[in-house]
Order: sequence, then structure tokens, then C-alpha cells
Amino acid sequence: MTTAELNSIDAVATALTDRRYIPDRALATTVFLALRLGKPIFLEGEPGVGKTELAKVLAEILGTPLIRLQCYEGLDTHTALYEWNYPRQMLELRLQEARGIDKEQIGADIFSADYLLERPLLKAIQHAGAQAPVLLIDEVDRSDEEFEAFLLEVLSDFQISIPEIGTITAQQVPVVVLTSNRTRELHDALKRRCLYHWIDYPDVAKEIEIVQARLPGVENDLANQLAFFMQRVRSEDLYKRPGIAETIDWAAALLALGTDELDRDTVDATLGCILKYKGDIEKLQTTGLEKLLSEAQEARAFAESPTTR
Repeated sequence: MTTAELNSIDAVATALTDRRYIPDRALATTVFLALRLGKPIFLEGEPGVGKTELAKVLAEILGTPLIRLQCYEGLDTHTALYEWNYPRQMLELRLQEARGIDKEQIGADIFSADYLLERPLLKAIQHAGAQAPVLLIDEVDRSDEEFEAFLLEVLSDFQISIPEIGTITAQQVPVVVLTSNRTRELHDALKRRCLYHWIDYPDVAKEIEIVQARLPGVENDLANQLAFFMQRVRSEDLYKRPGIAETIDWAAALLALGTDELDRDTVDATLGCILKYKGDIEKLQTTGLEKLLSEAQEARAFAESPTTR
């Protein structure tokens, strides 16, 4: 599918849904506008709510490579752009010496494209396929401010300069998705280059839909139980609240166990699927899993009551 075929918000929403990514109207609109205007998408939200997954699904829809730059503290420009293949260059120098090439000519061509190692940004800019690639710049908030400034320059021009080769300009502007878990605030200049969207935790109805889209083997009753329980868990004061990714992992685990009903023992035994910190697990166990289950069941019963429809 080409970007031209994604010619409406409904077309974008349908394409995402067909690939088991359930967007709301605002997100589908953001994606449509990003494709139409050629602007990067900047996604913020808690971990596990589907930011990275959106880029993966977009690449699948467009039938184009997903090029991922995983950001971290200390990430430098060379790691993101390119590096020279030094071992190959040294080998070539020795081979030229062995062939008896004139000393003045030895090494004259070792700083050419043949000895260049493409890193994600250069790879995205040099992509020569029929469809522009999807460039995922993941967890940009983990990078340093110096790298953020460099990234701003790249996203402005989509060109890079390599002193030994020259300036390389993108023939096709990549579909760019930046994600942030908001561990630090990013500069306004970077955000202004992008279309911004906050992905929140899903409501109950959407979480049920996501679980059943991702795991068709989950019965409706179990999906309902999971969604209401997860909503209740997220209302607790936890160090790390579980996202939809954890809900899907938990549902898959319960399927593997052949479980179709949540009870205290089952939840206790599988808490590690949704909580990743010992303190959070102990807090829920102290609060009382029976109480959480009971409250989730009450909320579910209230939501399904004819008087609330």
C-alpha cells in the first residue's frame, strides 16, 4: 500500500485496524496528516502503550523497511549516522602495499562509499526503494541534548555531509516516528518540526478490543475480566503502571495456562507478567488481590448493567 492510497483518515484507521493496531480518531488523523504533509510524528506516552508498535505497523502497511534508531544516554552522531570500516581500510592498505602500488597512491580510495558503514540515519536518507522507509527514532528523550540538537538539523533538511564524500540528500523523505517516555522534556524546536500526539492508556472498551485483535483465542469473558482488572491496577500508586503491552503478555500467558477465569491464586502466580518491580508486586499483594478482583468485578457489573447503558 502506498501513501497515496491512504487518502483519508478512515483509510488510515482501517489499514491500522486490519493489522491489529486499534487507533482512536485523533491518532488516525495525526498519521494521515503526517503522511500527507511529510512531517514527522512525535509520540509521547507511558511505556507499553503502543508508540513503537505504531511505527512497526506503518512500515508493514507501506510495505517498506523499518529503520530503527534506539536512543540512549551518550549516543553520538557517528553511531547514528555512519562509521568508517577501519578493519577493511587497514586490510586494503596492506594489500595495496603488497601489490607494489606507488606509495603516494596507497590509501587514495579508502575513504569512499565502499568503506562506509551505514548507521540508521544515513541508511534512511540513502534508501533507494520504491517507497520511502519508516524511520523510528525510539525513546529520543534518553539521548543527550547535544544529540537532540543534531537530530533537529537532520530532520530539517534530511541531508548529511560527509567530509570525504560530500553532501548526501534524501531522494525520498522518510516517514519519521519519534517516541518519548517523557523521562525529560525535549526542546520546543524539535517538537515544532513534528505533529504531536499523546498516547494514553486505553479505556476498558478499547483494551478489550486490542486484546481480542492481538489474541483471537481469548474469549470475550476473559478479555473483559483482564481489561477491568488492569484499569483497577492502574489506579494504584505504583512505580511503573502496566501498559497495554503487559495486558497482551498477560492474556497470552493465561491462554498458555488454559485459564479462562481470574481468581486470586491465578493473579498472584502471574503478577510478573504485568508488574516488573518487586515493590509494585508487594504493594498489590498487601493491598489484597481479592479486593482488587472484587472491585474490578463490581465495575464490570456496573458497566454491563442495563441501567447504565
